[in-house]
Amino acid sequence: MTGNKLQIIKLVESEPLDKLWDIKEHKAKRSLNQNSYYWALLAKVAEKSSISRNRCHNEMLASYGQDEYVDDRLVYVTIPDNEKAEREAMEAETYHLRPTSSVMDGNDGMLYRVWVMLRGSHTYNTAEMRRLLEGMIDEAKQLGIETLPEEELEMLYAQANQSLQHK
Repeated sequence: MTGNKLQIIKLVESEPLDKLWDIKEHKAKRSLNQNSYYWALLAKVAEKSSISRNRCHNEMLASYGQDEYVDDRLVYVTIPDNEKAEREAMEAETYHLRPTSSVMDGNDGMLYRVWVMLRGSHTYNTAEMRRLLEGMIDEAKQLGIETLPEEELEMLYAQANQSLQHK
């Protein structure tokens, strides 16, 4: 259920005492305008950098994205510490990883690098999406790609905040 505090309290009070509740913080979703602009810039940055869109997106998430947590614990994975495995990880579309400096010996005699699992941008709230978009804008500017004027960007961010207040 979603509602204001009073509505939720009334609902909880009307239920049996032994009923279990799963209470989660409501986070507003990212703005679709922010998301559209991010992907438009990503296509330009990827082309100018001569890399795939997947790689560009994964690099952006690694630099400006959000870590994945399960039960308040950071999620780590290990993959072989070689160029082929790194290339596959950075080209992945269904998962997102950021390499760490930690490398360990495997039982099979191979070296394995520890990577941090990242959340997909489709799970971001407006503040998280703004951080990712601002990073993308910085990357685009460094490559000489034209971006929206500052006033239009502020309007884009304001629209995202307004959509928060109407939900």
